[in-house]
Amino acid sequence: MKKLDKFTLKAFIGPFVAILLIVVFILMMQFLWLYIDELVGKGLSFGVIMEFMMWGACTILPMALPLAVLLSSMMVIGQMGENKELMAIKAAGISLGRLIAPLIVTALLISIGAFFVGNDLVPKAYNEIFTLRDDITRTKGEIKIPPGTFYDGIDGYVLRVEGRNEETGMMYQVQVYDHTMRRGNTSIIIADSALLKISKAKDYLTFSLFNGSNYQETNELTYRDTSLALSRIDFAREELIIPLKNYSFEKSDSARFSDQAKSMRLYQLAEQKDSLDRHNDEAFRRHYIRLRGDSNFYAHSQLDTARRNSTLQWFSSDKMWKWNNLEQIQAAYDRAVSTSERMSSEVLTYNHDVYQSTFYLRRTNVELFKKFSTALACFLMFFIGAPIGAMIKKGGIGMSAIFSMLFFVIYWIVQITGEKMAKDGAWLAFHGVFSPAYVLAPIGAFLTVKAIKDAELFNMDTVKAGWRKVLSRITGFFRKPRIVYMGTPEFAVAPLDALIRRKYKVVAVVTVADKPSGRGLKLNESAVKRYAVEKGIPVLQPEKLKDPAFLEQLASFKADVFVVVAFRMLPEEVWRMPKLGTFNLHASLLPQYRGAAPINWAIINGEKRTGVTTFMIDKNIDTGGIILREECLISDSDNAGTLHDKLMELGSNLVCDTVELIIQHNVELRVQRSFIQGSEELRPAPKLTRELCHIDWRRPSVEVRNLIRGLSPYPAAYTELVSGSGERLQLKIYAAEFMDAPAGTRPGQILSDGKSYLAVGTADGMLSITDLQLGGKKRMDIGAFLLGFRNPESWRCDEN
Repeated sequence: MKKLDKFTLKAFIGPFVAILLIVVFILMMQFLWLYIDELVGKGLSFGVIMEFMMWGACTILPMALPLAVLLSSMMVIGQMGENKELMAIKAAGISLGRLIAPLIVTALLISIGAFFVGNDLVPKAYNEIFTLRDDITRTKGEIKIPPGTFYDGIDGYVLRVEGRNEETGMMYQVQVYDHTMRRGNTSIIIADSALLKISKAKDYLTFSLFNGSNYQETNELTYRDTSLALSRIDFAREELIIPLKNYSFEKSDSARFSDQAKSMRLYQLAEQKDSLDRHNDEAFRRHYIRLRGDSNFYAHSQLDTARRNSTLQWFSSDKMWKWNNLEQIQAAYDRAVSTSERMSSEVLTYNHDVYQSTFYLRRTNVELFKKFSTALACFLMFFIGAPIGAMIKKGGIGMSAIFSMLFFVIYWIVQITGEKMAKDGAWLAFHGVFSPAYVLAPIGAFLTVKAIKDAELFNMDTVKAGWRKVLSRITGFFRKPRIVYMGTPEFAVAPLDALIRRKYKVVAVVTVADKPSGRGLKLNESAVKRYAVEKGIPVLQPEKLKDPAFLEQLASFKADVFVVVAFRMLPEEVWRMPKLGTFNLHASLLPQYRGAAPINWAIINGEKRTGVTTFMIDKNIDTGGIILREECLISDSDNAGTLHDKLMELGSNLVCDTVELIIQHNVELRVQRSFIQGSEELRPAPKLTRELCHIDWRRPSVEVRNLIRGLSPYPAAYTELVSGSGERLQLKIYAAEFMDAPAGTRPGQILSDGKSYLAVGTADGMLSITDLQLGGKKRMDIGAFLLGFRNPESWRCDEN
């Protein structure tokens, strides 16, 4: 055995024994309180009471052992954690599982010992204690005659005294009614005072009466003569000796309750179970034969196998219910009633025959399985106590006792419930008795895994969040939170649609005013407005967000929260209006790319990842506390359009999650600077300008391609084609791929085969343009473009 094992065992054995004694003492107090009425007032000797308590302690051992294992294992491991011993052991590379391995073996040995205690000691204890209780019950209480009442505690006599001197024991104004002849009040003694003395063996008492009279009514003539002769004898002192029976405790020579289920060992219970099973089986067969032999169930001809194998005539059901007269109908009903009553009587007789045996069989099965379940409970309790001790790291009696009592009460309640259900026949005896194991085993496995992995048992933040979620669901059932949605472009439609699909109550939509566009100056409605009108949601389109009429109308919706997606900067009067606040969805991982065009700038700058962020709006642009963020990878083939669609889908879910957190009051804001790592440089996302969209071919190929991707499909990067004669054409480029450049290629130089490719030189290579649009023409691929564009190599791109 290694030193660590010795150290662990030494730390466990002592507390286990001490706690077991304490638990036994505590449970003994409950046991004593239960039987105190039977022990007090019987004049029992100290030895008899101690013997009774000793056997009582033996009967509660099966209950004390699991609690002792639970509490001691929790305290020992908790003490190691509190003293940093557990940390040192783990730092040495020894796992918790290896540390408690010797304790697991010890718990197994305790469980085996608990089985033998339950099988050998407990039945003996129950037998002895049942016998002692019977002997004590037969022992009558001490004679104490209360003043002013008629006392009938002495067989054959009724006594009454009016007063008593507690120091001398002298009783005054004494009346003694002698009923030993069973003739009523025919013998009465009235005395001025009296003394009562009981013999040492408590087999008789002496009543010394002083200054009184003895009245007797007697008839010594004939039986039929009902007249009585009254005699009176006055006395100065008279001794009345009354024999007593069962006033002294007499212990039985041998225990006589070995036939009780609690007083039986395993083999005795098995034998009794077999006997009861045989009795029930015989009763079943006997009554089954009676029912089966009844002619109403089986015709004798049906028992003839030769007849059953022969060809039978067709049975016509039409003639079955045809009766010739009412007398036949009545006779048929009478026969049916008689048959039903006879069958019911047979079934009731069977139930009566097996009731008592079934009653005892259930209790026998319960006691049989309890011998195993108690031992198993000791073993399982260890796997609850040790992990909890490792988690709480407290070795004191306080915290350990609280947790121990919690789990022990659960065990006790489940055990009592299971046994009750098994004894009543609602559950099988096996399931009823082992129901505590069904509860404790998963708990022990869960706690052990958590402790070995050093995982947190309960995350209080998660618990609080769950409680707030339940509370919000309850309040939301009676009143749904009201939402005002603010947005304009297509990017804002998907989050609004997600809110509607998830049954949130969007009471209004705020978007930009309709503006004329195109050659016909036709009023153009925003994408958000078109969706809101389709869904029947009220739409507000203010020219100015500080307009008093707009503010009044917005306040009338009594919104709980404002949701902003791709909208204008809000004045403080607006974003402070809802009681739960206003949050915005931004298409980047803030604090990076604050501004109007985060999607475009993320690709232009060659980022490999971006995302969406929800944050609470404050007085500055995109600087509020962050609520949620979700990342999105940028692939090499992504452009602003495809990334827009990805982020739009992510943003839709993030908006709904944020609304749910706000409704649940479960928002934890994080300042944006907490997301900045080291010397990370913040990159803005300003509004896109025409100058930015112009391609500088003197830049490296990667930068030029990123610019093209970041501006595709809108507003699109462009360049100018310059011919040899000086003619200039604007060319928008939507997609381009890397291409090896021949030696001597200059920035802006065009190479093409006139059919399938057109490449433009950059500072370090060439880009093959695959998707483009010539000024005044439609967007097309490179093949279609070259069909109408002759001699492309005679042109060049303006490099600046």
